[in-house]
Amino acid sequence: MSNRYMQPLRIAIQLGFLVFMLYLGVRLYLFVQHFRTGGATPFVPRPDGVDGFLPISGLLGLKDWFAGGTINPVHPAAVVVFVTVVAVSLLLKRSFCSWICPVGTLSELLWKRGFTLFRRNLRPPRWLDVALRGLKYLLLAFFLYSILWVMPPPAVKAFIFMDDHLIADVKLLNFFLHLSGIPLVVILVLLVLSLPVRNPFCRYLCPYGALLGLVSLLSPVKVTRERTVCVSCGVCTQVCPAYIPVMAKERVHSEECIGCWRCVSHCRAQGALSMKLTGRRVAVSGTVFAVLVVVIFVGGSVAGRATGHWKSQIPYAEYMRLLGP
Repeated sequence: MSNRYMQPLRIAIQLGFLVFMLYLGVRLYLFVQHFRTGGATPFVPRPDGVDGFLPISGLLGLKDWFAGGTINPVHPAAVVVFVTVVAVSLLLKRSFCSWICPVGTLSELLWKRGFTLFRRNLRPPRWLDVALRGLKYLLLAFFLYSILWVMPPPAVKAFIFMDDHLIADVKLLNFFLHLSGIPLVVILVLLVLSLPVRNPFCRYLCPYGALLGLVSLLSPVKVTRERTVCVSCGVCTQVCPAYIPVMAKERVHSEECIGCWRCVSHCRAQGALSMKLTGRRVAVSGTVFAVLVVVIFVGGSVAGRATGHWKSQIPYAEYMRLLGP
């Protein structure tokens, strides 16, 4: 596949996952309504894939898994998805952010719309950009310190089985269904900022993205520039959503690279930019990269189901106690 077709392919995959995740949200809503009406509405099985929206549960479950040797039965899919997303980032840069994550998809749609409206995207001054980027690492440090260092294994297990955590997915659903006050204002501000600025939440505030970025430094595939072929037109730098000066690099090691292929797709000198394995000799084709992103991510859920670590074991009666009228 020619590199020029990579962006339509990536966008199609993005939108496909976005629609699927919206479907999961609707299924969760119907599941919750069954209990809130005391069983008056039809029962819809809980879509366990919604655990993917609970990365903190995934981190807690991962620590509990290491400590106890088993994946907890409360939100096992959260652990599976968390490990899978980390694996994708370890192998294929932060491609989860630019190929699968619904927040990344919506943010990209907004800044592209902003480019259409304003004919440009804004970038904060370098000193401000660097300072703001540090926020997501501070948030990441807080969560890692709180969960991995401060909380002993018994406390983690106790938290996992607390009522509030049992229905963490429902609480997240309620958060978005009843947005108001400061959370609503913050989200509206981020949405508005996403028009002139590329991916402000992902770039400055997402601790999950910070973790994946650090992991992606170990990825064997990276955007590589051939100096003898490059015509120094600067297009690769201009189209990079992470503001990486690609034209000035021989190999892009930055943790901000989200593996979106925009620089490669828009390159005007054929062969000047490519995604190559460590050693800079073997190039990874766009088709192979796209297939690997999808297969590894979907394969994680398949493996979870096959090993019995996907479906939550919270009993029907427990949900009725927690959610019933």
